[in-house]
Amino acid sequence: MIATVDALAPRRGAALLLEVLRSEGVRHIFGNPGTTELPLIDALTETPDIAYVLALQEASAVAMADGYAQAARRPAFVNLHTAGGLGHGFGNLINAHVSGTPLVVTAGQQDSRHAITDPLLFGDLVAIADPVVKWAREVTNADQLAILLRRAFHDCGAAPSGPVFLSLPMDVMDAMTAAPAGEVSTIDHRAVAGSLTILADRLAGIAPGRLALIAGDEIDSSDASAQAVALADALGAPVYGSSWPAHIPFPTAHPLWAGNLPTKANEIAEILGAYDAVFALGGKSLITVLYTEGSAVPPGTRVFQLSADVRDLGRTYTTELSMVGDIRASLDVLLPLLAERLRPRADAYAALRARAAGARAERRAKLAAAADAAFADPVIAPLVAAREVARAVGHDTAIVDEAPATLVHLRTFLDSPNTHQYAAMRGGVLGWGMPASVGYSLGLDRAPVVCVVGDGAALYSPQALWTAAHEDLPITFVVINNAEYNILKRFMKSQDHYASVRANRFIAMDLVDPRIDFPALAASMGVPARRVTAAGDIAPAIEAGIRSGRPNLVEVVVQAT
Repeated sequence: MIATVDALAPRRGAALLLEVLRSEGVRHIFGNPGTTELPLIDALTETPDIAYVLALQEASAVAMADGYAQAARRPAFVNLHTAGGLGHGFGNLINAHVSGTPLVVTAGQQDSRHAITDPLLFGDLVAIADPVVKWAREVTNADQLAILLRRAFHDCGAAPSGPVFLSLPMDVMDAMTAAPAGEVSTIDHRAVAGSLTILADRLAGIAPGRLALIAGDEIDSSDASAQAVALADALGAPVYGSSWPAHIPFPTAHPLWAGNLPTKANEIAEILGAYDAVFALGGKSLITVLYTEGSAVPPGTRVFQLSADVRDLGRTYTTELSMVGDIRASLDVLLPLLAERLRPRADAYAALRARAAGARAERRAKLAAAADAAFADPVIAPLVAAREVARAVGHDTAIVDEAPATLVHLRTFLDSPNTHQYAAMRGGVLGWGMPASVGYSLGLDRAPVVCVVGDGAALYSPQALWTAAHEDLPITFVVINNAEYNILKRFMKSQDHYASVRANRFIAMDLVDPRIDFPALAASMGVPARRVTAAGDIAPAIEAGIRSGRPNLVEVVVQAT
């Protein structure tokens, strides 16, 4: 029997909000409360099945929700405090926006009955949030809550996925309403792309060995890793990861895995120039960081794209054929079409797979030799630190990575069949990694997580240590400490015309005088820690941290630039 409005007992808007959250499967609210959030905090007293995860600053709250949504593979709910709290969270909202993380972001708003008097903490929250969300709206009546919340959960996960925002005035959350909470809608977003027969014909017409695949982040959100592997095997095609990825959705132990693309257009073009065509699975796979002359896609290279996000198709590079569709659903249709067309040249594709296995073994041997040669250096080399971290973590433990000094090396050393192991900060705004690892562990039902973070990045959101301790989460924080802003200093040193290079003086680049004492910082927030200065101690320290099943921190002191 469907309840009518008259049949429902009036309850506060905050209670109605929690009814909707419960039905949408929400089990955690990430936030940092202020006065305008107190109606929600009070209503949680009678809602024990929804836990409030307390962050000590709003940037951490947003990143925790981001990590949770990525790990749990469902939308997360975050509650911020008025204009100031929304401003604090803005950097990590940019990260979530760029990564396409499905978040329902809310913020308490001043009581609308005295908005005309410009009260303290009042602001135009909708206008503030608008640049980094799919849409933003203020709830003006408690009866609107259920419809707008359902809409928010629907829309944040629909392609292109990303955060949405609701402003929640204090009087709306306290108002009585008899409006029904409604029910969850079932919406199948997995549309199959058109033109797949044409695509199969064209891919089969490319000479064996002349096609490269690009495995974008969308493979992860579509849960299409198995299909991507089947496609690569069928074509004997090398698989490159996105240049600036949120995930590595292809098994790094697979012989056809060729690593992530570089972040300069000229270096990407040098790699892609070895092929007649590329097939990009997912959008935004060729993100560049520093400007270089020329296009990332060299002239004459044929481009094929498949993405659920129509905005990226043909956006920057001319494509021979781009298709809108869910990657998993579309590949499930494409693979049988392709198999019959590839059968006449099956031996050629098998030879490519065998050759790739040999080339991979050779690359990994050279990589190991380079790390071995630097193992005894008096100060740990970043290459060695990355190898030892990868060795300690293994195949099963999730990695959240925000350590610029070792990031590229760590991705290179990964050798795992696990396609859901690795997460990184795609938006480029520091302060994501440590709190994201808190959300990641919660999203994986409190599974162990290793958070690899640079010393500079760690100082943007160190409050996450407290939340990890408060929640007693099995997170091992590995701080790669070179006591400097390594990426910035390396770039400056590469610019021969810079006065800084001639003077050998780099202003605001060094975190010294005093150096940050990370074990002391961790201890102040209830997290045991140790400092490692010898390469041979890295893996044992991380392994012990994982085994402990408790939050812990390992500081690894590495070479500066």
